[in-house]
Amino acid sequence: MLDKNGVDKATPEKSSTLVDQILVQIQTSIIKGELAPGSKINEQALALKYGISRGPTREALQILERQRLVVRIPHVGARVAAMTVAELNDLYELRSTLEAMACELAAKRITDEQLSQLWQLLARQEAALAEGDTYFQEEGDVDFHYQIIRASGNKHLQETLIGGLYHLLRMYRYQCTNKNRPVKAIAEHRRIVEAIAQRDAELAGLLMRRHIEQGRRNTELRLKQLQAEHAALDSI
Repeated sequence: MLDKNGVDKATPEKSSTLVDQILVQIQTSIIKGELAPGSKINEQALALKYGISRGPTREALQILERQRLVVRIPHVGARVAAMTVAELNDLYELRSTLEAMACELAAKRITDEQLSQLWQLLARQEAALAEGDTYFQEEGDVDFHYQIIRASGNKHLQETLIGGLYHLLRMYRYQCTNKNRPVKAIAEHRRIVEAIAQRDAELAGLLMRRHIEQGRRNTELRLKQLQAEHAALDSI
């Protein structure tokens, strides 16, 4: 099974290695937009920036390619994945189907401990919003969707969503979240957890589809706004 960085857990552990360290740093820079979508990646410049050799940098970029955060174009080189409306809609179309399935399975398979963790996460998110804090966009166990995917108990579903699509979706969510979306999203999260707790797989799946579709609409709208702003700046 792949971990949250898209690395096969069956392979020797690489935690705390240079590859892991550079991977997380570049990954975070891409997701937050510090490395701009569509921008060219200079392997040597990255190695110099982080003070390591080009070998670990190259390995990290290969993992980022598998995560689809980096694309390699023939005769052009490696670039940060560009954010497009077409790609967004393709991703969310697939995400809607797979995460609805994860929800249905979680409603049937979730353990008491996993359900307790979901409730605790929801309470923390609601408390943070009540205090005016920003919406949680971190990875792993503080990500609502990540917890449900893990609770599905389906290895192949986990590998597809956590290893294959997870970070690319995080990039869209992080950079294109509408400021009014978090309050509604957390309310939708609560209804999904309630359905899972009631072991109502059909309702849980339906609510997740609706939740992701609403997220897609808001993300698409924000992405179009960002693209218009960038186009206006480029024309000056």
